[in-house]
Amino acid sequence: MSTKSYYPIEEIGAGKVGFATTRSIIEAAFYGNNVVKVNTLKEAYELAKNSPGTVVTDMPVYRGEEFGLEKDAKVLLFNDGAVTGRYATARRVAGEPGVDCAKLDRVIMDAIYETRWKTMYHAEVFVGLDEEFMVKAHLLIPEGEENIMYNWMLNFQYMSDEYVKMYKNSKPIGDGKEADIYIFSDPQWVPVDRPNVDLTCLSDPKCLCYFNTEQNCAAILGMRYFGEHKKGTLTMAWAIANRNGYASCHGGQKEYSLADGSKYVASVFGLSGSGKSTLTHAKHGGKYPITVLHDDAFIINTDTCSSIALEPTYFDKTADYPTGCPDNKYLLSAQNCSATLDSEGKIQLVTEDIRNGNGRAIKSKLWSPNRVDKIEAPVNAIIWIMKDPTLPPVIKVKGASLASVMGATLATKRSSAERLAPGADPNALVVVPYANPFRTYPLVNDYEKFKKLVGDRNVDCYIVNTGDFMGKKVQPKDTLGILEAIVEGTATFKQWGNFSDIEIMELEGFIPDLSDKSYTDLLKARMQERVDFVESRNTHKNGYDKLPEDALESLKKLVSELN
Repeated sequence: MSTKSYYPIEEIGAGKVGFATTRSIIEAAFYGNNVVKVNTLKEAYELAKNSPGTVVTDMPVYRGEEFGLEKDAKVLLFNDGAVTGRYATARRVAGEPGVDCAKLDRVIMDAIYETRWKTMYHAEVFVGLDEEFMVKAHLLIPEGEENIMYNWMLNFQYMSDEYVKMYKNSKPIGDGKEADIYIFSDPQWVPVDRPNVDLTCLSDPKCLCYFNTEQNCAAILGMRYFGEHKKGTLTMAWAIANRNGYASCHGGQKEYSLADGSKYVASVFGLSGSGKSTLTHAKHGGKYPITVLHDDAFIINTDTCSSIALEPTYFDKTADYPTGCPDNKYLLSAQNCSATLDSEGKIQLVTEDIRNGNGRAIKSKLWSPNRVDKIEAPVNAIIWIMKDPTLPPVIKVKGASLASVMGATLATKRSSAERLAPGADPNALVVVPYANPFRTYPLVNDYEKFKKLVGDRNVDCYIVNTGDFMGKKVQPKDTLGILEAIVEGTATFKQWGNFSDIEIMELEGFIPDLSDKSYTDLLKARMQERVDFVESRNTHKNGYDKLPEDALESLKKLVSELN
């Protein structure tokens, strides 16, 4: 599927696809006489390499010529300053209660006007790596921000001959009713009091991520962190996917090839730092051939249950990859890390979050030699990763409503990838529905998609706790053993206590004591928190994220069974 880039004269005008206020404000800026088109990854690399402040390391890009770079390309490092994580507070989403699009549009108008004094770069990529779903996205960003542009083109699919041909052969998404994505970014933007511009529409007076996903456009102002541009672009693509019959997934997916010739496809969902990347890329000691779709962004067709990756590369934390680590061979670029000279006088990256938390790098597709862009086999299991100390290492959830609402109330801890608002507790257990803080449409849409997968497509649902269970840490080997047992069909699940819709796989050292009132009281409190969260959606944002009654009833049933 492809998006719409060009319009016959008769298709241009008010009320037609691709023509609405916010999009019109943003798209016009792409055609200014101060705009330079960047057509290739080689061009973007040279611009980033020569951008002031870039550290050109002596680390070669491994097989860079295979994805659009010169043979002698080096890993580029760029540091953003004090902000090294995403900032959800700055997000404003058109259609949500309290979001004044008219005021936000004027902020964008004025921001675009100010960029007339700057050289602007226009880059294009594809989001989605299969003919079934490919979205064209455009980024406009000022001179001086070449590293953001280069990383953006690395993170998504640059316009290689192979993918351009694939895109031309694809069918229009939504029967031609989905236009290309346009993103205007000015990290150098500084708010100024100007006539007819009311900055009170911003949730933070110094920066803005404004999404109008109905119009497939966005503006990112005063934000240097590359992750805002990566997740901002995914936000738009996920919204398009949601409108066109796909479940939008912030997670990882892999396919196991078993000895009997069958396939088993598992999808894991969790925030950054939950272990979803570790579980996705685990090779299980070579027990069976494994193919990986992606560890962060994909979509599932709710009719066929096949899945498509949205990105070719990996935006990964560098904390666990020390200098000299073999995995660093696959680095393409790095952000918010340090550098030093080795014994040969060569510039090497300094990782392990010594400089700051959430150091990052983009790794090439080659890091996972078993990567695929699409998994045709239907997904077998959805796994919600929750760092909830009241939950044992694994439980199986029965019933489509309960399975989906447990995803809607996915409880976990914040990660270092996030920049929190002042006063926010970084250690608090929080609910992030479907581990996706980038949703820009009502929560019920995701609820119904995952409910359909479980109820109509017979996908199994599990909850895996990768944190600690009542003070005892769940080790990676425990979690990997659980996955292997599920995949091989050797896992034994039995009813958990009085829960009629939850089964437990008992693991030595992690068996809940349901006769311990202090434990059951805590478990009940956690389940009640999920009830409270769903009930709160009835009034939060004027009911924008209200869920159907069956979602709430399935949770209340759990609480009642603990009495």
